[in-house]
Amino acid sequence: MPDSLLSLVTAELTAPADPRAAAMAGAIAAQYPHASRAVLFYGSCLREKNLDGLMLDFYLIVSDYRAAYGKSWLATANRLLPPNVFPFEHNGLIAKYAVLSEADFARLNSPAADNVSVWARFAQPARLLWAADDLARQRAMAAVADATPTLLGMTMPMLVPGVDHGVSDIWKTGFTLTYGAELRAERKGRSLSIVDVDPDRYERFGQAALAEIARRRGMGAEGQVPNVMSPAQAAACWRRLQRRGKFLSVIRLAKASFTYAGGIDYLAWKINRHAGTAIEIRPWQRRWPLIGALTLLPRLFRGGAIR
Repeated sequence: MPDSLLSLVTAELTAPADPRAAAMAGAIAAQYPHASRAVLFYGSCLREKNLDGLMLDFYLIVSDYRAAYGKSWLATANRLLPPNVFPFEHNGLIAKYAVLSEADFARLNSPAADNVSVWARFAQPARLLWAADDLARQRAMAAVADATPTLLGMTMPMLVPGVDHGVSDIWKTGFTLTYGAELRAERKGRSLSIVDVDPDRYERFGQAALAEIARRRGMGAEGQVPNVMSPAQAAACWRRLQRRGKFLSVIRLAKASFTYAGGIDYLAWKINRHAGTAIEIRPWQRRWPLIGALTLLPRLFRGGAIR
């Protein structure tokens, strides 16, 4: 019998992490003393032993946006188009952190999400490096535990029928679909390599998530895990996610030009790192980062740097 999904998620979120990342998480939380609930560390830096020169990725979970920002326009921006993203430096390390409320974090890890950006990331390894109290810790873990059933449940109806698919096939198909629902700078094939880095982890989490889906929906007559929707419904849903996800990627890029100092330089750095390009930002693009960022898009599409 597979481990329960929540127990796997709890063990992974509470596993040791680089002390410098943990210190940075605490420093991020300290910026919002009346609102911070949890800070999660995720992304490729989790696997790195030397964090110098890397851009670390965090999610800051807050009680609500008004408590975090007061009457600032940032509260409205975060509520209407979550998350807000900000740069951060601490003890020689650089990072960016995204801000979500507890309610939005739970919703965006669930099938109720209207885009893939949160559950696609938290179906992958993460660490919970800071929590305000035990209730905040439990809520963050419960939200993360929804991510994998959401990913696998959305993916299974999209598999080729009549073929005996393994758990890794579901994961790889799912990540390929999520990469198609965002503007991504990574090279083609990156979505498949995610699983290959730690196949045992994805097997264990996948089996536990399938058991959780079966528990919620009831086991099929022949012991199969039921699909959450028909293939036609799933295909239509993924088309909506792809259209909305790419639209949101562009709108968030525009928003980041106001909330993220040096955002256009970060965009160029990330694309160059993942896609092997050599984009250089011109002075006028830094002066008008919104226009500068948008002018990059046609060239990036033509060159295949983002898909």
